[in-house]
Amino acid sequence: MTQAEQPAPERQAEAVAALAEAIRVAGASSGPGTEPAAAPGPRTDEQHRAALAAAAEALAAGGAPAGLAGPAVAALGESAGAVLREDPWAVLGLPGVRPDQADGFARGLLGATADPADPRRAGALVPWLLEQAVLRGHSAQEIGEVAAALEAHRVPDAAAALQEAVVDGRVMAFQEELPGHRPADEDEEPPTRTLLALERLALAEESLGEGLVRLRSTLVPGTDAPAGEETGQESDSAADSGTDSAADAEAGAEADSGSEEDEGAEPGDDAQDGAEHVPVRPGPAAWEAAAAAAPSSSAAALIRAVAGDALVVHTGGEASRAELAALLAAADGLGLNAWAAAWTDHGSAALGALLDDSPAAARVTTLARLLGGTADGPGRAVDGTLGLDLLVVPDAQLLDVELAATLLEALADGTRLVLSGDPAQLWSAGPGRFLADLAAAKFCPVVASRTPDLGPVGELVSGISIGELQPVEAPEKEVVVLAVQDAGEAVHRAVQLLADSIPRALGIPAEQVVLLTAGHAGSAGTRALNAAAKARLNPGPGTFGGFDPGDRVAWSPAPGTTLPGRVLDGDAAGLHLELADGARLTLSPAQADRLRHGWALTAHQAVGRRWPGVVAVVPGDAGALLTRQWAYTAFGRAERHLSVVHPAGPLLAQAVAERPGAPRTTRLRAILAEHTGEA
Repeated sequence: MTQAEQPAPERQAEAVAALAEAIRVAGASSGPGTEPAAAPGPRTDEQHRAALAAAAEALAAGGAPAGLAGPAVAALGESAGAVLREDPWAVLGLPGVRPDQADGFARGLLGATADPADPRRAGALVPWLLEQAVLRGHSAQEIGEVAAALEAHRVPDAAAALQEAVVDGRVMAFQEELPGHRPADEDEEPPTRTLLALERLALAEESLGEGLVRLRSTLVPGTDAPAGEETGQESDSAADSGTDSAADAEAGAEADSGSEEDEGAEPGDDAQDGAEHVPVRPGPAAWEAAAAAAPSSSAAALIRAVAGDALVVHTGGEASRAELAALLAAADGLGLNAWAAAWTDHGSAALGALLDDSPAAARVTTLARLLGGTADGPGRAVDGTLGLDLLVVPDAQLLDVELAATLLEALADGTRLVLSGDPAQLWSAGPGRFLADLAAAKFCPVVASRTPDLGPVGELVSGISIGELQPVEAPEKEVVVLAVQDAGEAVHRAVQLLADSIPRALGIPAEQVVLLTAGHAGSAGTRALNAAAKARLNPGPGTFGGFDPGDRVAWSPAPGTTLPGRVLDGDAAGLHLELADGARLTLSPAQADRLRHGWALTAHQAVGRRWPGVVAVVPGDAGALLTRQWAYTAFGRAERHLSVVHPAGPLLAQAVAERPGAPRTTRLRAILAEHTGEA
């Protein structure tokens, strides 16, 4: 946005004043006496078909595709047809609809009376603008930015539109201190800003902050049993760890099992749904003994931090995962029911491999399986919380605020939580910057790993993390940099490396090499690279909806989740896939709309995984997508070999040095500061 497009200072002040009044009015009009809306009755198939038909008719009357009828009913309810006729700009709330398309739809229904100044138009634009900000990772937006965007869309009174949106409950408004600004004089009021947020994200971020505070405030530390008080009735793990309630734990285990046949059971074996979890609380001496036996000083520091606090942030690169393994092994020795939940199946397998033959390896899963309540998980108590003493979450920088809030709600009071991640990597695909905000808030202990990523790739990404792109020695061709003149040459060289050069020179099969780029579109995006890779490696007519048996694919069951795999075949039932973890599934034609070829991925799609070989393609037209975070993440996906294909010139070095990452506006730091102040 240019300087000329910014609202004048007086407009900014007017918008802030109007919004403050809106907050006061909204608070006064929504009291505890407000009657909740009656729950809708059960819907019949006939009613649903009638609703779809009415929505399709209204959409067609305004010149919109009838195919939007399903999303319209899903978003606006059974009366979607009537809603669209009453407020044509409500169509802006449907997926993929732009303001110019909504304006065209309104003209189709209203004719000459469709007016850009119509309050209904402004009312639809405000949440739409915030939804667009969500796609860029923001969980909130400053009021001035939203007002400026409204003015750019020809809304004549942005302040009134914002006030109306807050009063009607379309968005929520908050005032908070500017992060990083402190007045020089103690009597001076700190500078503040006014933020707008969609209700679901505002509530999720509030819930997340409350959940973090709850875990820390409900931790009950253990005490060491006095010397000579251990008895033969205690379990071996309790005696060794010094737990303060071994008898209670034994009694709870007997009550759960109904017999004494489970003395040799591993921690977590009796974690059945509906069973009461009996916490295990080792004393300080037991924790200290576990830390002293840790394989590295960083692992010892992590164990000591977990001993003293229910919430710990752990940061580091790929090599620091060994410290998580050491923590899990120590927790197993202390008798804790400790689990780890990685972002991907690859991440869980890699962490499990570090545990070797330890029983703790059986309690490493994925976040999706943990929250989904699969049979191999820890089980849930009567209140729905997970039966855990300790949860370790690797790749926690990938959690957006909604998923993080869901995770915190699933943890019982006093559960220890370790959030581990690499702060230099790309943040979550969804809104927020959870791990970075938590670390910056200084709300809990932060343990920074001192274990470096070794080898030429590790040396390269370590330099990138501090903004330096320096050549590294790679005697075994672990890192190769190729400068190209244009996008066409970049695509050609990348596919050549994938299909021939890397397999022939380094013995890494093409199936274990991935192409990574900045985005889907563009001259060297995933679409161009996948088309070229398919033509070279698996040419075919695209028999099954554009796919052929043997095609590498990327399946996205939900936004921000990408599962690599390959096509087996297809038939009337759908497209049959085998995923990277060996699982097989069949996609219906509707589901296959979210399937893409997978020789080339974006760096965001690749997070949480690593490949023996990586070809990172740096498009010359990547623009703002090319950042230090992108380069660090993409290059760090390589285990044995990295080839970097980039345009000749300083483009890549400038991005690493000058563009750390796209900023995000969030509220979590302010929420935690408020809770800390109250405490």
